[in-house]
Amino acid sequence: MKIVLMMTGKTRTSWLNEGIEVYMKRLRHYVPVEMMVLPDVKTTKGMTEDKQKELEGEAMLQRFGSGDHVILLDERGEELTSRQLAARLDRLMATQPHNIFMVIGGPYGFSQAVYDRSDRKLSFSRMTFSHEMIRLLLVEQVYRAMTILKGEPYHHD
Repeated sequence: MKIVLMMTGKTRTSWLNEGIEVYMKRLRHYVPVEMMVLPDVKTTKGMTEDKQKELEGEAMLQRFGSGDHVILLDERGEELTSRQLAARLDRLMATQPHNIFMVIGGPYGFSQAVYDRSDRKLSFSRMTFSHEMIRLLLVEQVYRAMTILKGEPYHHD
């Protein structure tokens, strides 16, 4: 079992990349984790948002195993505290024999097929963040969850 942080397209902002790398390095001390970056869909003139989501979704669906647990980061998802996220991940890691995918969609979100395949939707806020910014927030929150589970002082209530 490992946690896979899946996203579409490279992070182009250097300071976000630096922050992501800092937290990925820290996180690897706690849990097997992988960052899976899917290539951007080549858009053409006249390509609709729905078609772009469909193509991105096909790339995502090819990488999920039948027993993998898929969590989508979505503005309509469930909002959790950091402690609640830690408890949820703890339960999944104890019971899930396959991978846990935490998925950030492209700029237009997810295709219906990806929603249908998902096990859960998670929201970090009712506000909208760029799909690049949420990458840093995700890896930091997973790191925070692991420190909570280990009883370390990173998180303060």
